Amino acid sequence: MKSIERDVAIVGAGPAGVTLAGLLGRYGVSVVIVDREPDVVEEPRAVGIDDEALRTLQTFGMAEPVLASAVRNAPIRYYDSKGRMLAHVAPSGRPYGWPRRNLFFQPNLERVLRDHLATVDGVDLLTSCEVVGLAQDSEGVTLEATSHGDPLEIRARYVVGADGGKSFVRRAIGVELEGDTAPMKWLVVDVEKDTWDAPYSAVYTSPDRPSMTIPLPFGFRRFEFKVLDGEDPESMAEPEQVAALLKPFYLDTEVPPAVRRRIYWHHSRTASSFQVNRAFLVGDAAHLQPPFFGQGMNSGMRDVTNLAWKLAFVLTGKAGPELLESYDAERRGTAREMVKFATGVGRLYHPRNRFTETMRNAFFRGVQRVPGGRDYILQMKYKPVPRYREGFVVPADAADKGSLVGRAFPQPSVELLDGTRARLDDVLGDRIAVVGLVPGVAEAIPHDVAADLARHGGVVVQSHVMPAYRREGQFDPTGREQVGGIEVVDVYDLEGGLRDLQLSRPDDEVHLVRPDRYVAASCRLADLPTVLRRVIGGLGAGGA
Repeated sequence: MKSIERDVAIVGAGPAGVTLAGLLGRYGVSVVIVDREPDVVEEPRAVGIDDEALRTLQTFGMAEPVLASAVRNAPIRYYDSKGRMLAHVAPSGRPYGWPRRNLFFQPNLERVLRDHLATVDGVDLLTSCEVVGLAQDSEGVTLEATSHGDPLEIRARYVVGADGGKSFVRRAIGVELEGDTAPMKWLVVDVEKDTWDAPYSAVYTSPDRPSMTIPLPFGFRRFEFKVLDGEDPESMAEPEQVAALLKPFYLDTEVPPAVRRRIYWHHSRTASSFQVNRAFLVGDAAHLQPPFFGQGMNSGMRDVTNLAWKLAFVLTGKAGPELLESYDAERRGTAREMVKFATGVGRLYHPRNRFTETMRNAFFRGVQRVPGGRDYILQMKYKPVPRYREGFVVPADAADKGSLVGRAFPQPSVELLDGTRARLDDVLGDRIAVVGLVPGVAEAIPHDVAADLARHGGVVVQSHVMPAYRREGQFDPTGREQVGGIEVVDVYDLEGGLRDLQLSRPDDEVHLVRPDRYVAASCRLADLPTVLRRVIGGLGAGGA
């Protein structure tokens, strides 16, 4: 029997699996990723990628290649059953450095990411390879698989199940999905050679048959129609029925050919645990949600962003294995919240009757008349923002609703001392970063703490005003001398993003940012030694 050995085995080569492999490859972790299909699956699945997911892809250079074939910053319009527009959502802000709502073609994304994996040393993708057995012990995990019909044994220190809603890994480790499967079904249709020039997504809410349409790249368009009570789902997917549903959208032209037709159930389920010993669950293997808010794939990307750096830190000796326990603590609750939110959005799409539709319409229009309400909808501020209150964080006061601790740090543009302009993440790198918004941060770290930070691969990123605004007596970073053996990267706050952050919360003078760009702690400069010791202590016995 052929056998292979790697640090991490990933089961499932969908978006979550290939992204995780790309992230781990950055750290030099050896990975094998297996998928039972011979190639990328050509089916109607995810079509929306958000700014958080793009930020993750940025980490290993894949954000721009993915965006190159996407519809960027696509707006979405909501209509009632009489065709009146309820809201036009067009987010323009880029708090994380990327457009917030983008439409893409999932098979294209998977091919782009798989092509990238082929260039990464130590990462192997095996297709037509199905895992049929899983056993854990104190040192690692053994997978039994068949590769092109031949037996294969895979030995890894950790295994990650990214193998979808019917996950073999989830069943093998004895984890159940908790929640509900909605009795409703939806027909999903993708057409090619689309002639309808409507550069926005549209949701047609109705007590009768809600529907939606989404313009996709390469001349494709997606339609989704609710299957009504008493209708036969299978007959609805027949070509004649599909053509009849599509005709109202193409009254003056031929109906484009449908290339995919499929009935979907809507699930609202979350795994009872995201980790069992050395096995982890991500993406649809860990949680299933209705597609109404387009967060299924994006939630999976958040999973792997959270898990990747922790696995890499443990495997490269920068942290102890206890760090991995924070994955379930941080991701399961926030994933459940997103499932609940998406389920609630679906109820807005399908009001029970005309009266509830009228009340909902009044609410939508009323919110947009309240000061700030229009911006709340237009900029998608209603989207739940993950906040980790336990795990690898030093929690802020529970009453402090505006604290960044446990939340994603913004990504403004900065300028290096040599004039190079960059997004902040490209400066932070794959490490714990002490981000100073006030002068003297590196100098405030005691030598023993600085040595500990250096052993864990940490860095100090010190923000400065642009030279044109420098005042008399302010520090000129071009003359900096080495500080205590720790790496210090000086950056100019190019557009004032870091300045505005400090002005909005003056007491948060320093932020400790994790490799996944979430804030582990925020504090005043005077408290930095104590807080930094606590954060480094949370990494456990590692420190290569």
